[in-house]
Amino acid sequence: MKIGFIGMGHMAQALVRGWNATRQQEAEEILAYAPHRKKLLDNAARLGFTAADSPRDLVAASDLVIMACKPYQVESVLSETADLLQEKPLLSIALGWDFARYHSVLGSAQRVRYVMPSTPAEVGEGVFLLEDVHSLTEEEEEVSRLLFAGIGKVMVMPSHLMGIAGTISGCGPAFADMIIEVCAGQPDAARRGQAAARYRPPSGGTQGRGVLARRQHDPRRHGAGGARPAGGVPGGGGCGDGL
Repeated sequence: MKIGFIGMGHMAQALVRGWNATRQQEAEEILAYAPHRKKLLDNAARLGFTAADSPRDLVAASDLVIMACKPYQVESVLSETADLLQEKPLLSIALGWDFARYHSVLGSAQRVRYVMPSTPAEVGEGVFLLEDVHSLTEEEEEVSRLLFAGIGKVMVMPSHLMGIAGTISGCGPAFADMIIEVCAGQPDAARRGQAAARYRPPSGGTQGRGVLARRQHDPRRHGAGGARPAGGVPGGGGCGDGL
């Protein structure tokens, strides 16, 4: 199965690294398009995926498309590729582009699901929130779930909780741990803290290991400011951060 990324920012790269590490998806079966051609080619050489020449070329060559560009760029991508996308399953990791929003733009024929991932996926400990409302076929839903389950924890969430659950999982274990500590000793608050803990990565060191993994892949990241978390937030939740 060929997977095509529209956008190859920090989150998309984390997914590719995770799949490379687990051999769950061969790099040769991954394609990506981004408008910054030199950066795309550099990433392709480093991670092993194939660089596509345009969004249309990418969609045409892919069996599954992942929308990983910045949220404000999605509409322009859809205007260019909508006719081809109608024939493909689409997973969106672009923040805020949920099932309802895609169907308002593309219509009910589009097979789509909204997913909120997290960058610890690159070391096999991501958290993937799958919106409960979707239009994928049963087979497509199973394939996509297995793809993510190999590099993290998969949870199905109601649409109205995707935002808050994504904030908890995306901002990393540190913030969840702080919330739980504050809630300690308060029965009602503690129960809420325990619920919050379900949405964080399995172990407290995942983000740090992810940073170290990226530094090993790219020695330039050893410089004076270190590696910047995806999306510019602690814990690196930045979904779809960079077309």
